[in-house]
Amino acid sequence: MGTGSHTQVYQIAISGYYGFHNSGDEAVLLSILLALEAEGKAQGVTIKPIVLSGDPEWTSKTYGVEAAHRMRPADVLKTLRRCDGLISGGGSLLQDATGTKTIPYYTGIMKLAQLLGKPTFAYAQGIGPVNRRWMDPLIRHVMKRSKYVSVRDAESAALLGRIGVPAGRIEVVPDPVMGLPLPAAEAAAILGASETPPIIGVSLRRWRSDGADLSRAVEALVALSHRRPVRLRFLPFHTPSDLETSEQVMERLRGRLGDGSSAELAAPGDHPQQMLLEVSRCDALLGMRLHALIYAAGQRIPMLGLSYDPKIDQFLNRLGLTPIGTTEQLDAEAFADAACLLLDQRGQWQDKHKRAIDQLVEQSQKPAQQIVHFLRHTISR
Repeated sequence: MGTGSHTQVYQIAISGYYGFHNSGDEAVLLSILLALEAEGKAQGVTIKPIVLSGDPEWTSKTYGVEAAHRMRPADVLKTLRRCDGLISGGGSLLQDATGTKTIPYYTGIMKLAQLLGKPTFAYAQGIGPVNRRWMDPLIRHVMKRSKYVSVRDAESAALLGRIGVPAGRIEVVPDPVMGLPLPAAEAAAILGASETPPIIGVSLRRWRSDGADLSRAVEALVALSHRRPVRLRFLPFHTPSDLETSEQVMERLRGRLGDGSSAELAAPGDHPQQMLLEVSRCDALLGMRLHALIYAAGQRIPMLGLSYDPKIDQFLNRLGLTPIGTTEQLDAEAFADAACLLLDQRGQWQDKHKRAIDQLVEQSQKPAQQIVHFLRHTISR
């Protein structure tokens, strides 16, 4: 297969939680697509992705790529048969916290590709938690037979090691979204812009059934607003759930904010770079969602993480940070102290963490480099 200029073209299927309008997962997909495109150009080939999506029409329209329905077996089989390989990831695909169907689905797609003789690649996956031991063989089987395995943190690598995947086959890389750029025009417009009062991005999600974690977040934001005027800008990463959560928290803030402070809601938008743009306009960010924190890091926005899952702690740790609180504990005055410090010392924060962030951005391209290299050197034409 080739083009008029004899450039080799490789078709690769991409499996993940795509087409569900979750900003974080869509950002993962866009980051992978951009990395594959860039690496293809760098290595002199063309990569043609086909995304397995919950909404193929929307995915094709949004990213300008081919897509097939992830839940229609005939479509999946047809896609895998005509592809040169399968990427599984990124994101938290192999975990059973959200139910018993997730791991069998994603490992099943990988196994089908392998049965068809197609090379499979695990792309910056977050593995776990895996609480049901009968899931272990499903993961071990497809990972041991994959041509390339990368995970987004050391804890995921350790989990794979415990279930029998050889450590030497696992590469630890950052989340792909660390490499997601702002469109050039938007980046230029934001450069040097400053807001008064400062904008605090707020990314919250529902976690505790009793809502006690959100109540503590309300008190923390109120405490900050009484220290200094701020614009609290709520960022719904996963609609409709985060949108509803943001609206409920904003209602509870009504009439309680300090003089000169306000709360507003950002439109989530359909394209992940729209939310990246919203984050880039913030002076600091309070984030529960992992990708809110990753967006902030990529845009060098000082952040405070609120942990509901080990993946939050793991990401913050790679930047030399710890959470400001958890879903079990958040001290309102300590949060206000920390937020004021970030606003007062934004430049110092950026200087301190620049090296770690730059390293993560660079390393986020490694899976695409490895996959394109493999295709070039092992797929005969």
